[in-house]
Amino acid sequence: MKKIILILLLTYTSLMAELTHVWASQDFANKNIKIIDIRTPAEWKETGIVKGSYTIMFYDEKGDFSVKDFIKDLDKVVKKDEPFALICRVGSRTAIVSKYLSAQRGYKVINLKGGIMKMIGEGYKTVPYKEKK
Repeated sequence: MKKIILILLLTYTSLMAELTHVWASQDFANKNIKIIDIRTPAEWKETGIVKGSYTIMFYDEKGDFSVKDFIKDLDKVVKKDEPFALICRVGSRTAIVSKYLSAQRGYKVINLKGGIMKMIGEGYKTVPYKEKK
């Protein structure tokens, strides 16, 4: 019986989740959809960021994270029912985080596959990251 309930809950969660996977591209960057860059400050400095994106680190340099802190910062930028995109270096981190945010937290998330490196590889010109004071 417990297995049936678990399967039903997982099925319901996946049906309610709003997660889209889209290749990261200049065309997407030009859309009027907020982009949240979840990389680290060192990565933002190294490559620059998508113009107009919001920098909210999820995993730190050691791979540690605080869901509570991330959600607090995310909620300052997007509304719960507002679609937004996540970007990282190559799309590995955003694949994990976007699944969690959509399935467990009910956000409308767009995972930008290939990340900033795909965009740069296709000629996208990033803007320098400016540290928040």
